[in-house]
Amino acid sequence: MTVGQALVEFLACQWTVDGEVRERTIPGVFGIFGHGNVAGLGQALMESNADDPERMPYYQARNEQAMVHQSVGFARMRRRRATFASAASVGPGAANMLTGAALATSNRLPALLLPSDTFATRVADPVLQQLELPHDPSLQVTDAFRPLSRFFARVERPEQFFSIALSAMRVLTDPVETGAVTIALPEDVQAEALDVPLAFLADREWHVRRPLPEPGPLARAVAAIRGARAPVIIAGGGVIYSGAEEALRRFADATGIPVATTQAGGGSIPWDHPASLGGVGATGSTAANRLAAEADVVIGIGTRYSDFTTASRSAFQHPDVAFVNINVAAIDAHKHGTPVPVVADARTALEALEAELAGHRVSREHVDRVASERRSWNAVVDAAFLPSGRDRPAQSEIIGAVQAASAPRDVVVQAAGSLPGDLHRLWRVRDPLGYHVEYAFSCMGYEIAGGLGVRRASPDRDVIVMVGDGSYLMLHTELVTAVAEGHKLIVVLVQNHGYASIGNLSESVGGQRFGTRYRRYDPATRNFQGGDPLPVDLAANARSYGVDVIEISPGPDAIADLGRAVATAKASPTSTLIHIESDPLLPGPDGGGWWDVPVAETSATPSVRLARSQYDAARERQRPLLG
Repeated sequence: MTVGQALVEFLACQWTVDGEVRERTIPGVFGIFGHGNVAGLGQALMESNADDPERMPYYQARNEQAMVHQSVGFARMRRRRATFASAASVGPGAANMLTGAALATSNRLPALLLPSDTFATRVADPVLQQLELPHDPSLQVTDAFRPLSRFFARVERPEQFFSIALSAMRVLTDPVETGAVTIALPEDVQAEALDVPLAFLADREWHVRRPLPEPGPLARAVAAIRGARAPVIIAGGGVIYSGAEEALRRFADATGIPVATTQAGGGSIPWDHPASLGGVGATGSTAANRLAAEADVVIGIGTRYSDFTTASRSAFQHPDVAFVNINVAAIDAHKHGTPVPVVADARTALEALEAELAGHRVSREHVDRVASERRSWNAVVDAAFLPSGRDRPAQSEIIGAVQAASAPRDVVVQAAGSLPGDLHRLWRVRDPLGYHVEYAFSCMGYEIAGGLGVRRASPDRDVIVMVGDGSYLMLHTELVTAVAEGHKLIVVLVQNHGYASIGNLSESVGGQRFGTRYRRYDPATRNFQGGDPLPVDLAANARSYGVDVIEISPGPDAIADLGRAVATAKASPTSTLIHIESDPLLPGPDGGGWWDVPVAETSATPSVRLARSQYDAARERQRPLLG
């Protein structure tokens, strides 16, 4: 077989086993062909399709970065048990996948990347799209994947392929090590033949590790929780990937300990559960942030404690706060200098804690405090959702209308801009997999491609992609893929003629929204601040791809019209884009969190000097080391 043929056959025989669940680790390959892979992987996929179309399906894509985003969206919905392979040609095709690789690794989500490389033999040197560096002729575009990948190898000789393929699968299916797994494939090696042992092509199972907590750390965690007066749980993505949401609910029911969620942990507990505080940190609710500020014990479960989660280490203000960190990855279990790291799977650890803490419950006072803060925050959200009657509504009103028209199992997808913050504070998650916000890399352009991956993983759910015009312009071409394959997406395009999130951030640091508006260039001032809005018609763009489009006209009935449009889109069997104008100057409710973005220490601009004084005051609450 050629190396390309052996790779396709090998991938078709890999299975992930997680308890009673057994599924294909790699259910298909996304690919864009060029001279670097058309005769290798391209030929192998064509041959496999002709022989058995179900063995290793091939799917077209329109952008290499988007292929990886689809894989990541799919992988999260499958709780990291399965992902796609993404094949690209040499040079720019490979380079286009770099952002996707960084996103997968940042989110700890598996994605198999198969970028092509130039000739291993260098028989023709340099070839088209090859880097030519005088200090190191071996360096190529694919070397840029090394710092972005959890595993990287280049198959320079056919004989290397067997060990590389097995090592790649081990990392891909490991809950600690997973992320972008990159196998660089020189274009000549892909087409070279080798003898392949039949055992290599036999079905192979990769069992997901679910490590139990060790007795010593578990005992110390139990003692810390028993001694806590005002504990709080921070639930992260590890709860979702472990399938631990039911264990978390039981634990919260039994102990009364409230639960705040990170962006990745959205869905860990239903919004209306008595212990649910909503999102925590810079984009969190007042309920979560007030309880976090007073917590004497913080129980982190499956969270990597990003700066948004910790409000740049200003969220936890108790002078003697201690951390009990439960995580399958030691790097996360030891964060904040905790003396109580528990390196274990989220579900097995919660089950062990529930047994050891049988009969233990927080005070009535703490339970009442949680209920009071929940009532206050829910009233804030209710008010934010009320239609204002403005021609261009606030983003919070738009979220409220979409929420009201959605079903409990629908999945909302987002990644970047102002929407992640508003969704984290306002979206009322009703299903463990119903909240899908990529916020480790917060990559503009993830939304539509990632949403398509979500739909592939769960075709029985409606996928609602909420995207601003800035992110839409970054990467929207996978709408063509959705149309080509008949995958239904509902895209709510929030048009505010610029970068709303960075505009708001710019004002907060005294920058007066410089460079954040989509306007015609003014030659006199040499900027884009005061020109006319651009005559770009994004609704027409989507319509040109074959997507159904509903345009909401500005006016006092815009929110009611939006609700009806979402209902229409849900009833339709095809992809629909809903275009609505919003006012970027109308902020959503504030949850009391802070985010550390440095402000110029000296400036001639009064607004910058004011912002610096406010920044210095906020930093006084920041704690360099906690725990």
